[in-house]
Amino acid sequence: MKVAKLFDILYYQLENRPIEVSISSKKNGIWEGISTKSVIDQVNQVSRGLLKYRIKPEDRIALITSVNRTEWSIMDFAIQQIGAVSVPIYPTISDDDLIFILNNSEAKFCFISDKKLYDKVQNIKDNCPSLTNLFTFDEIEGAPHWTEIKKKGEEDSNQHEVEKLKNSIEPNTWVTLIYTSGTTGRPKGVMLSHKNILSNVMGCHTRFIMENDEKFRILSILPISHILERMVVYVFMYKCYGIYFAEGIDKLASNFQEVRPNVILVVPRVIEKLYASIYNKGTSSGWIKKQIFLWALNVAKKFEPFKPVSFSHKIADALVFKKWRKAVGNNLQLIICGSAALSENLCRIFNAAGLVITEGYGMTETSPVISVNGRTEDVFRLGTVGPLLNGNEVKIADDGEILTKGPNVFLGYYKDEEKTKEIFTEDGWLKTGDIGYMKDGFLKITDRKKEIFKTSGGKYIIPQVTENKLKQSQFIGEAMVVGDGEKMPCALIQPDFDFIAKYISYKRLPIDSSSPAEIANNKEIKDRIMQEVEKVNKSLGKWEQIKKIELTPSVWSVEGGEFTPTLKLKRKFIKEKYINLYNKLYDK
Repeated sequence: MKVAKLFDILYYQLENRPIEVSISSKKNGIWEGISTKSVIDQVNQVSRGLLKYRIKPEDRIALITSVNRTEWSIMDFAIQQIGAVSVPIYPTISDDDLIFILNNSEAKFCFISDKKLYDKVQNIKDNCPSLTNLFTFDEIEGAPHWTEIKKKGEEDSNQHEVEKLKNSIEPNTWVTLIYTSGTTGRPKGVMLSHKNILSNVMGCHTRFIMENDEKFRILSILPISHILERMVVYVFMYKCYGIYFAEGIDKLASNFQEVRPNVILVVPRVIEKLYASIYNKGTSSGWIKKQIFLWALNVAKKFEPFKPVSFSHKIADALVFKKWRKAVGNNLQLIICGSAALSENLCRIFNAAGLVITEGYGMTETSPVISVNGRTEDVFRLGTVGPLLNGNEVKIADDGEILTKGPNVFLGYYKDEEKTKEIFTEDGWLKTGDIGYMKDGFLKITDRKKEIFKTSGGKYIIPQVTENKLKQSQFIGEAMVVGDGEKMPCALIQPDFDFIAKYISYKRLPIDSSSPAEIANNKEIKDRIMQEVEKVNKSLGKWEQIKKIELTPSVWSVEGGEFTPTLKLKRKFIKEKYINLYNKLYDK
């Protein structure tokens, strides 16, 4: 059958390869999976229930969950089938942004995962006049449960209405309203159609060809409200893989062993944290094991994809790399990485270890993928974000900015014609805000246009390149290069407090390792981290080198405000939060 609308994916799976576990979540310690047919039955039941609650085409329905779960996916497809519009919302956003999104979208219903989020929405509900009903996925005393919608749809006398609405929906029909987390300002509502997202689904699935994949599983890790995670889930539902929703980052290690996934999707920060964990373990296992581990890393750094591996590489794999694969379930064949730039060095090391990373690029406004590396040599180049998806176009503006066109480009910003007009050139190209170039059919990203800054001496600084190098140090958890309009580039650094605690113990330093503030204010620790910075400086031009650093006394997080929900640095916020440290850098 032809897949022209997102919900067609379910019926395509049923017709081509129905599976016993199409979607699965863990409840009360047990993985509970439902078959393709059961997914469709429940989706139709919820669609019928929503109609009986008088939900109409283009009505907005908000979805907020703290962890990915089966109920969210069922709601997503049920909303699509009747022409309503889903509004996925990150659980970590501020109350002010939550009020703004619910009011700007004029959401009528809101489905919420748990008590903490229910209380959060309940507390601001009076500020959202359009919001008439709240439903929860967990059973919460006094709160309407989502099964109330399902019960309304148990009797199928109005299924013909669902079918009529399904048939009336066009590929260009608006299907979801996604508010970009943004690194500055108010969130913007990105309107995406079935065609937008399906162009990505169809373009991506051909890049991820794997053999003997009849029983493959994907472990869904990133927030499902993230358009990249959501689109990738659609890709692998189309490929008839079982979707397993992870319990959360804190349960990831056990989930890997239980699910033994073949595919995962991550952002670079997950790879960086995983590598830091591997490195710490590998260098603290006794002198002999440490030397073997470091030797294996040097072998990995010489790895060239699709070229014959050396005898040394085979030895390194037997002694070291196979343990990495075992830690993630021993079945992992593909790691898709997006949302921000990944260090080429890390990408090479993981690919050398048999943990294949394919990096892609895009933005919410492009549904979200513009380009992505694939599994075969003709569509894979280390250090790039791959060839363009079929139908997508790219041209490079005079200032280096990447411009794009294609079926994936969004319908516009909701209720904001001015910002919609601003993001397009006069001749209709979408401005990505990223700097890059095409080489041999592959797209290379160099930096965010708005993040490049100029020192008072007139030298341009590309912060992300330096930051990625800094974060490869065991001592450095996070880093932000600063210096816009100043005489020199400096850096605000969040130490890796866990590693430094071990360093303090090993060196027997008179420092309270349980106190981030004491660590950040300690001169000896600061000097040691500056040594790491100097190592990076050797690879930089003189004008790019970090002259001074200050250490922040807290861990950067989404909740703390330093990151967007997609783990991008909120540079303006970080500078303001640590303004006293910033002023010290420049003797203000």
